[in-house]
Amino acid sequence: MSFAETLRLALQALRANKLRSALTLVGMAIGVFSVIASVTAVGVLDGTFKDNLVGLGTNTITVEREWDPMTGQMKGQPLPYAQAERLDDLLTLAASVSPKLWQGGATVRAGGESTEPSVGLMGTTGDYLENNGKSLARGRFLTDDDVRSARSVAVLGATLVGTLFEGVEAVGKEVRIDGRRYTVVGVAGEEAEGLGGGSANNRVYVPITRLIAAYGLDEADVDIDVRARSAEAVPGLRAETIGQMRAIRRLPPEAENDFEVTSNEATAETFDGFASALTAGGVGIGLIALLAAGVGVMNIMLVSVTERTREIGVRKSLGATRRDIGRQFLVEAVVLCQIGGLTGVALGVLGGNVAAAVLDSSPAFPWAWALGALAGVTAVALAFGVYPATKAARLHPIEALRQE
Repeated sequence: MSFAETLRLALQALRANKLRSALTLVGMAIGVFSVIASVTAVGVLDGTFKDNLVGLGTNTITVEREWDPMTGQMKGQPLPYAQAERLDDLLTLAASVSPKLWQGGATVRAGGESTEPSVGLMGTTGDYLENNGKSLARGRFLTDDDVRSARSVAVLGATLVGTLFEGVEAVGKEVRIDGRRYTVVGVAGEEAEGLGGGSANNRVYVPITRLIAAYGLDEADVDIDVRARSAEAVPGLRAETIGQMRAIRRLPPEAENDFEVTSNEATAETFDGFASALTAGGVGIGLIALLAAGVGVMNIMLVSVTERTREIGVRKSLGATRRDIGRQFLVEAVVLCQIGGLTGVALGVLGGNVAAAVLDSSPAFPWAWALGALAGVTAVALAFGVYPATKAARLHPIEALRQE
């Protein structure tokens, strides 16, 4: 018997028991879905995360006050702008230092247009763009003179420009931020959406000294971006930064740091650990579901052998060999599992790419995992289908024909 004929008979047998076959392949589809959905979501998140990591300069480390998850409070004394200035003066290995300070929920108005009170307001210095790998669409960014003089100048994100100055050049115009006047000196380049919510394009950059004066943030905690002259210089810069920050914050030798110094590498390692755990969890759930589905495949094939005992006897009396009978039942098991596997792959890719739609990111398709999943369900079919196929093949034709 040809393979095509065997395949046709297998499909015919599965169609004859639609409900039973459907219930069996659902278990297989769930197992494959768990694996593919998790690795697809991880792929989307990984791509988005790395795109955002590129935004932070490869030679840049960040200093911030440490958060204590046990108490829900920040550790140690505040990290104000004055300490950032002091660090800038003391560092010898840094190419540039740019503190940044956030003030969320601002309202921006220009002419007759106004935004919702959800605009992110960042106070920073002129080195922010280079330290974080950002771009400028037109105009200029903040300068050292702007910071020294606490000038009322602003650089707008791309979304804000579209909202407030549609069809009109924004540079040189005046905006009001929470009622205070600022002159627009530049427009930031459009950025991809980040993972942490909000949008970098719905943001205003102003001199950090101006933000502190306007909102009374003298003791507010700042984050400090410190850029090394080269990737090789990052470890040395990190060590120097920690030492100088301990001195600035007057920490005794035995005291632990009450600030954190992070880099791309450390952040990437943390995310990779999270991604690996998520993938392992999905794979674990998938394997359990596939094992349960394999038992279901064995059950349905044993039932099929029992129901079709007379058919097996007729086929053997007409010349079908043990090999023909065994191959038919084995192909039925493989076809059933493959249908469930393909369904699980399709649903898993769609489910996993929900993250891509939410983050406005590029979709992902884990080809290697998809092929591996299909190979896995084939292995399950063979492993759990061998016994029913062997049982069918060993039936004696005379005894089988006597079966009612």
